[in-house]
Amino acid sequence: MKQFVLASHNEHKVQEVRTILSNLSMDIKSLSDLDIHDEIIEDGKTLNANAWIKADYLYNRGHQNVIADDTGLEVLALGGAPGVYSARYAGPQKNSEDNMRKLLSELENKTDRSAQFRTVIACYIDGQKHTFEGIVKGKIDQNKTGEGGFGYDPLFIPDGYELSFAVLSSEVKNEISHRGRALEKLKQFLSSDNIY
Repeated sequence: MKQFVLASHNEHKVQEVRTILSNLSMDIKSLSDLDIHDEIIEDGKTLNANAWIKADYLYNRGHQNVIADDTGLEVLALGGAPGVYSARYAGPQKNSEDNMRKLLSELENKTDRSAQFRTVIACYIDGQKHTFEGIVKGKIDQNKTGEGGFGYDPLFIPDGYELSFAVLSSEVKNEISHRGRALEKLKQFLSSDNIY
C-alpha cells in the first residue's frame, strides 16, 4: 500500500477524497495527519498554477506521492469570477458565509445565473507529474439550501437536479461533482496502470 499526502487540512475534502479512492490500495494522509502546518502561499493566477504550487511544495519537502487540488466556482455573468479567488472572494478570512453573501449580492440584477465548478488536481505519482481536471455545470440559486457540503454548495444546483450540492447525498455529490470527476480520472489512471 502506497502512502499519498493530500494537500489539505479540510476534513470534508479529506473524507471525500478517501471515499472516492477507497477501493484502491492507497493510504491517504492529510496535512493534519502528518502534523504539517506550513503556510503554502497560493499566489497563482489560475487553478492549475495553485494546484501545482501546493504539489511542488510538498513533493520538494519530502519526495512523497502527493495529491493537491484547487477548485473554483466560475460564474458566467461575472466573467468567470470568483474563479481562482473563490475561497477568499469576500476577503482573506476565507469565510464561506461571507463569500456566499457577496456572490448573491453581485448576482442581484443578473438574469443569467449559470456557473460551473472546476477542479484541477496536481499529482506526484512515483516521482512523475500528472494533472486531472473535473467540471460540473449548473446554476446559482437565489437562496441557500441545505446543511451538507461546504463552500458554495448551498447555492449551487448542478444541471439535471433541482437540489443544491448541500442537499444532495454525499454519494450523489461524489459521483457528479467537479472533484469527484477529477478524482475519477485519477482513479482510472491508477487502475489502468495496474499500480494500485
